[in-house]
Amino acid sequence: MLKPRILDAINEQINAEIWSAYMYLAMSSYFADEGLNGFAHWMKIQWQEELTHGLKFFDYLLERGEQPILKPIAEVPEKWDSTLHAMEETLKHEEHVTALINNIMDIAIEEKDYATQSELQWFIDEQVEEESSVQEIIDSLKLIGDRGHGIFMLDKELKARTFVDETLED
Repeated sequence: MLKPRILDAINEQINAEIWSAYMYLAMSSYFADEGLNGFAHWMKIQWQEELTHGLKFFDYLLERGEQPILKPIAEVPEKWDSTLHAMEETLKHEEHVTALINNIMDIAIEEKDYATQSELQWFIDEQVEEESSVQEIIDSLKLIGDRGHGIFMLDKELKARTFVDETLED
């Protein structure tokens, strides 16, 4: 059994991961509406990844003999000022998720819950990759702007992304 502080934090994290998925699906819709189908596709892959992250936490609770508690998902934004703004909001959100996961790790360390620490290491490593990939897109957008040949090429590049369920690669 998990200590109550860890159980509560992980249940909150499940909600945060599902909220992230919902936000990325909203961003996919926004980008599709803007005619940026590559960005829309990239966000749809993000949506899938966040769902698998939520399920990884969900399954971890079940493995530990705990019942995951699913809470309502808060409303997500629907519009952004620009492609760059949407990606900057994505990075800000990923940094927030990183902070949430780091907080769970802090609790696991305080509670001397070594199994949870081990489980969380995967998420900590994953967040480094998440932040890096979004920052790379932001850097490209700052170089090329939101219109013209550059955005066309970046959009085409993002459309080539494929979904890989990394939670299964242990």
